[in-house]
Amino acid sequence: MNLSSFDNTSLPSESPDSRLRRETTTEHTNNNATSIPDASVVTIGSAVSIKEDEKNFSSKLNKVGTNLKSFVGFIGPGYIIAIGYLDPGNWATDLSGGSQFGYSLLFIVFLSNLMAMLLQALAIKLGVVTGLDLAQACRTFLPKGLNYVLYVLCELAIIACDLAEVIGSAIALNLLFNIPLPAGVAITACDILLLLFIYRNNDIKAANIFEIMLMLLVGVVGFCFVVELVYSKPNSTDVLKGYLPSPEIFTNGEELYIAIGIIGATVMPHNLYLHSHLVQVRKNREESKGFDDKQLESAESQKSKIKSIVDNTLKLSIADSSVALLFALFVNSAILIVSGANFFYNSPNNQKPADLFDAYDLLTSYLGKAAATIFATALLIAGQSATITATMAGQVVMEGFCEWKLKPWVRRLITRGFAVIPAMIIAIVRGRNGLNDLLVASQVALSIQLPFAVIPMVWFTSQKKFMQVNTKDLEERVMADKLIRQNKSSTQPDLNSLISVTSSTPALTHSQTPDVSVSNEIYTSKPYDNHDKDNDILDFTNSITLTIISVIVSIVILGLDMYLVVTTIKG
Repeated sequence: MNLSSFDNTSLPSESPDSRLRRETTTEHTNNNATSIPDASVVTIGSAVSIKEDEKNFSSKLNKVGTNLKSFVGFIGPGYIIAIGYLDPGNWATDLSGGSQFGYSLLFIVFLSNLMAMLLQALAIKLGVVTGLDLAQACRTFLPKGLNYVLYVLCELAIIACDLAEVIGSAIALNLLFNIPLPAGVAITACDILLLLFIYRNNDIKAANIFEIMLMLLVGVVGFCFVVELVYSKPNSTDVLKGYLPSPEIFTNGEELYIAIGIIGATVMPHNLYLHSHLVQVRKNREESKGFDDKQLESAESQKSKIKSIVDNTLKLSIADSSVALLFALFVNSAILIVSGANFFYNSPNNQKPADLFDAYDLLTSYLGKAAATIFATALLIAGQSATITATMAGQVVMEGFCEWKLKPWVRRLITRGFAVIPAMIIAIVRGRNGLNDLLVASQVALSIQLPFAVIPMVWFTSQKKFMQVNTKDLEERVMADKLIRQNKSSTQPDLNSLISVTSSTPALTHSQTPDVSVSNEIYTSKPYDNHDKDNDILDFTNSITLTIISVIVSIVILGLDMYLVVTTIKG
């Protein structure tokens, strides 16, 4: 029998209705069979999709890790600068402001930190783009007479800062060891030995250990004030209102005096000079990493590469500075809130200015002797560490403005001599209250000097002739720096080879190897007034918006200082 003859049309006994139902059922079954995908196809597709998701996630994770690693490589200068925002001068102004005026000066603490973020960003920009710190830029671009005036004013600011470190360290010695204040002032002169230890043979490792220890102790102090915030139970509504501007700040002469002291203690003009210098180490490192011995394929790719290097250095350096300043904002706010809650609101009939001694007693009553001892220890080390940053700033200022070079301990001896004398006289004549008044006054002096650092910096970063990078010559300058580093151990570096590399172009990069003596023309950046091709130029001038904001900040600082001077003269 031929089985193939049995198809859907050859069933003899099938009725028409049965045949119709069978054909419909068969068609539906065939369609279902066609629409059901192969299980192996589904499995393979799912596996491919999962692998793609895993690949994308891994790529994103690697990108985050790379960015985090890059950011960690830029951490450092911001926290060195932040030490100045947590020195005894800041503590004194915050304690005094909170105890006399409650939370109203929180607005000034917040405003001064915003100003500091902006101004430090401009300092970073100046250093990265021009290869000059602020002092070198003043010497290069400003008239000689004005340059020396700015130098003298900056030295006075550094002495005022050092005065605060002397007083804070003397108070810390009194709290820790019950040493009389005049004797404590005299002992602070011995910090020269500490500088000799840290700067021996340019041992940066010892300095890094010291700075890490400082940040740990200051972090402990910040934690102590967090605990004090819990114990003090400040009214949250009043605290939030304190971050809003109050007209009393400008109508009350005493409150304005403390407000200007807070601004000076936070921004600190000499830190602008120092930060514009410190970022150049990382600038040079990024340039060296970005270029090798081979020429780039085209001028356009060279220009793109340089822009990427500068933008990345600016972005990560500003992030480092801003994060450090946020921590300083928190600590300074906590100090003022605790002072206001305990001395202003809890004792409305006794609103005398609180000082570091009062803060020590407050910690003792709330957290015990151990916490108070940690506070005093951190105060001592903060004062000494700020002394080191002041010495670094002094070196940068002296070499930048005048091209004078002194050993750090000699520099420290001169500055400390000017600071110890008035502190000693006040400690003997007026004691504890006199030192606290002098401590606050030193921060006001910093604020008065601030416009003389801010205005030139805003002008430099807003002028196209200063904030341009010649991409055509950058690789040659990077190679010159590499030659300098290679000759670092040599007693007689080959100056001719170095100069020949850079003599035809203005040098943008400032060497970070102070023990290699080379011609100053290698280090001195100049404005790019004449160029053969505009295509070789990258412009990093401030935008119009940033320029306007910077000018407003300068006017506000200058206006507050002038208002204080006028009201002081009027009594």
